[in-house]
Amino acid sequence: MPLLTLQRKFFLALAALLAALLLIFTGSSWLGLQRGIGQYVAEIELSRLDWLGRGLLERYAKQGSWQFLKDDPDAWHAVQMSALGDRGPRGARASLHDDRPGGPPPPPQGAGARGPDTRGPEPGPMMRPQLDVLPGRFAPPPPPDMPGDPRARADNIYNRLAVFDAHETRLAGNAIGWPGAVKMPLQHDGRTVGYLALAPLAGVQTDADRAFVAQQSGFVMMAGAAGLVLALLLSWLLARRWLRPLARLTDGAQAVAQGRFETRLPVQGNDELASLTQSFNLMAEQLAAVENSRQRWLSDVAHELRTPITALRAEIEALQDGVRRFDDGTAQRLHRQVMRLGTLVNDLRLTLDDGYSVSAQARTPVRPVALLAEAADDMRERFTQAGLALDMESVLALVAGENPTMPGDAVRLHQVFVNLLENSLRYTLAGGTLRLRADVEVTGNSRLLLICFDDSAPCPAPQDIPRLFERFFRAEASRSRESGGSGLGLAICKSIVEAHGGQIAAAGSALGGLQVCLRFPLGDTK
Repeated sequence: MPLLTLQRKFFLALAALLAALLLIFTGSSWLGLQRGIGQYVAEIELSRLDWLGRGLLERYAKQGSWQFLKDDPDAWHAVQMSALGDRGPRGARASLHDDRPGGPPPPPQGAGARGPDTRGPEPGPMMRPQLDVLPGRFAPPPPPDMPGDPRARADNIYNRLAVFDAHETRLAGNAIGWPGAVKMPLQHDGRTVGYLALAPLAGVQTDADRAFVAQQSGFVMMAGAAGLVLALLLSWLLARRWLRPLARLTDGAQAVAQGRFETRLPVQGNDELASLTQSFNLMAEQLAAVENSRQRWLSDVAHELRTPITALRAEIEALQDGVRRFDDGTAQRLHRQVMRLGTLVNDLRLTLDDGYSVSAQARTPVRPVALLAEAADDMRERFTQAGLALDMESVLALVAGENPTMPGDAVRLHQVFVNLLENSLRYTLAGGTLRLRADVEVTGNSRLLLICFDDSAPCPAPQDIPRLFERFFRAEASRSRESGGSGLGLAICKSIVEAHGGQIAAAGSALGGLQVCLRFPLGDTK
């Protein structure tokens, strides 16, 4: 059994829906044709009885009302006979009254009289088609060549014909229902004075009707079959067009699950599926970036750990081979490498997303600006030896003035300031300047402490600035741990600052170097 994919399910569902609609349409058309044939035939039959309508109106005009139909039960039949005789073909009146005493009237005599008409009756629609209109006691017998008596048939017009007044009250004729009857308005002097009504046939009655219904039913069936084929083709095309992006998304998801993060899908249109495809491409791009970052991080961690481990291994092997003796100097070297390895592990832990948080015990009131001034004073001599000027007037002014406090971990905040000072000390060219700024900003009801480190040239490349806070990232990849650090300093600063509810950002400095700004919340204004 073939797999029912989403495309096949959609095709089957849409095809079933369209097929059901076509079957309903075809069935209702056939049923309507079966039921509507009687109404259609009745309209045609009534349109051919206009001569009877004119006869009724002539009698109505002479009498001034329909009272003559109410008073005389035979008036309805007399009107039929009179109307047929006056408007029928030549010879119709004579043939209709041969049963009267005396026989037919003699032919006309005199100079202007014409001889007998030897041409016979002129053909017309009022002769045989209207024989079944007349009641049996007035109409002549049917012609010899007509099988059976049409007046005895259940579908004869006389049994279905009646006259109604303008108020829809039956005046003469058989008792037929007003709502379902076909009506011919009878108008006199511009107003409707009555109706000639004919009850439709109940369904298919004659062979001609059956042939017509069969012909139309065949046409409906053929149209339904053609519509069904078109519906199936349309369903297949729509299912393929609409669900092809889903099939591509499925293949793309399987490719990404197998580790092929370079997979990208074409985006077509601007509908929800196109938006979903764009989201998939963005997800694949981000997964590729995360995978590259993970591989780079593992490679950097292995590289950073290899140096102290290699030194430890060399010292231990030298002791095992008897090249060195275990003395105080050897012990200090081993201890130094172990401490270096422990520091690197701690630094890695601090850079993890959830590796550091300020505990309740560590949160004490601290003065971050004073901590910054203390760290700068401790490193002033090193800046002087490197030929760098240290400008911290605004920091000293704020310490002497407000010197704001905030809850935090003084040790970790001091580490942040030292790392940022070390970063400027390593990368700023001799003869340059590091300017420290500190200020309190008021935004709405909130107070923020702003601390900025602005140094002079050189400045990292613009594309490298957003990555400065990534683990192990160095603007100069050739720098070693001894000269340029492990690449964890700014990442550690970011983790500690965010753990204190602050923000850290880097940008180009007006002095030509790098600007690093920190913002810490100080609480609401009073």
